[in-house]
Amino acid sequence: MKKLLVLGLLGVIGWMPFKASAQISVSLNIGSQPLWGPVGYDHVDNYYLPDIECYYNVPRRQFIYMDGGRWIYASNLPSRYRGYDLYSGYKVVINSRDPYRDFDNHRMSYARYRNIRTQQVIRHSHDSRYYVVKGHPYYGGGGRPVFRDNDRGHDNWKGNKKYDRDRGDRFERRENGRGDRGYDRGDRGNDRGGDRGHDRGDRGHGRGRG
Repeated sequence: MKKLLVLGLLGVIGWMPFKASAQISVSLNIGSQPLWGPVGYDHVDNYYLPDIECYYNVPRRQFIYMDGGRWIYASNLPSRYRGYDLYSGYKVVINSRDPYRDFDNHRMSYARYRNIRTQQVIRHSHDSRYYVVKGHPYYGGGGRPVFRDNDRGHDNWKGNKKYDRDRGDRFERRENGRGDRGYDRGDRGNDRGGDRGHDRGDRGHGRGRG
C-alpha cells in the first residue's frame, strides 16, 4: 500500500511541471496579436474598442460588432467605421470567450478611454518579444529592420528614419571621397602639364641663344 502511495505521489510530481509548461505554452499568443494591438500582454483573447464600441477577437482575427440587432464576426470593420485608425485608437484587453455578453458594462466602464491616443502599439515597439509578429519592422530581420514600402512611409516609427539617415551619411561620405580623388587627379594633371610646358619653354630659349 505504501509502495503504491509513493508511486502515485511521484506520478503527480512528475506530471505537474509538464502540465504547467503546457499551460504556459498555450496561453502565450504574442505572435497572433495584431500590429496595432497594445504592448504589455503575453496573452489576449479580445480587445474592446471604446471609440467605436466594437471588439476584436485575436484567435479568430475577426472584429465583432453590432449589426441589425445582433453581433457579427467579420474580417473587416463595417463601412461606417472606414475612417477609424486602429493604430491610434485605445484598446482594452478583455479575456473572456464572448465579451459582447457584457457589452453594457464595458461601454460604461471604458467610456473614459475614448479619444485617448497615447497607447503604445506593437508595431512601434523595440521589445524583441514582438519581433515574432508578422509585419513588424524587425520581423525576420535578425535584430535589424526589414524595409518594406509601408515601413519607409510610416512617420511614427523612428527606427527606419534613423537607419535611412545612417545609410545616407555613408553614401555622402563615399561620394565626397570620390570627389576628393577627382580633385587630386586634376591637381596631378595640372602639375604635370605645367612642368612640361615650362621645361619645353626653357629648352626653346636655349636654342634661340645659340
